[in-house]
Amino acid sequence: MDATLKTVIGGELVELPGTIAAIRATMAADQAEEFDREIEHVPAAELPAALVRWALVGTGADEEDEHLFERLARGENGA
Repeated sequence: MDATLKTVIGGELVELPGTIAAIRATMAADQAEEFDREIEHVPAAELPAALVRWALVGTGADEEDEHLFERLARGENGA
């Protein structure tokens, strides 16, 4: 079984690719080139966070986070 990352996006459980190769395989060629340039220079301690960030590209999670941060900036507590 392939490794996966699990998260919740839009209230739904989502499985994301969980290896460098699987994450890269989801990308268009130009995006994969950018990924390759960045990922080989990420410090080991920061690698898990960088891989998660790349795995989330195109999932809408960034838009969901942006909306949440806007609400928090307005003083809403999410309740």
